Amino acid sequence: MTRGRTELGSITPHNIKQLKRLNQVVFPVTYNDKFYKDVLEVGELAKLAYFNDIVVGAVCCRVDTSENQRRLYIMTLGCLANYRRLGIGTVMLQHVLKICAEDGRFDNVFLHVQINNVGAIKFYEKFGFEIVEEKTNYYKRIEPADAYVLQKSFRKSGSEINGESDSRKGENSDKTGVSEDGQV
Repeated sequence: MTRGRTELGSITPHNIKQLKRLNQVVFPVTYNDKFYKDVLEVGELAKLAYFNDIVVGAVCCRVDTSENQRRLYIMTLGCLANYRRLGIGTVMLQHVLKICAEDGRFDNVFLHVQINNVGAIKFYEKFGFEIVEEKTNYYKRIEPADAYVLQKSFRKSGSEINGESDSRKGENSDKTGVSEDGQV
């Protein structure tokens, strides 16, 4: 069976409406006009995913300099349900991790995932992301409203960047004081 061809393309004023429509279908939250205006400014940090020339997914990131760190925040990474499990999310995430590796100055990459989204949590864990925090009432108007913060740190060796994780240490190796089950 042929898996098809997955390619990433730039987000421009000409195709931004496709991104808006995709996000409306894929995510339970609504993104405002400022989100889309900002996406047009981030260049390689925002990409549409094409499967056999059809827009089926997108990834949108931004640089975050909070907590005295230089971090990459994955605002959205999603794929239409009918095109999941074809490696499209992997292509998008590998694009993001490659940017981090080539830049070399990011402390970590992180994102928020709704606590009941087991598929997404398992997907990110395959690439060395770990749950580092639970945010109660993170989402407005959706249930459950709580989110996990998943994070992949780059303070360790560069060998983790391609999805091989050697970060399986103790139960509570993160610095937040939050265990993997979200308890303080």
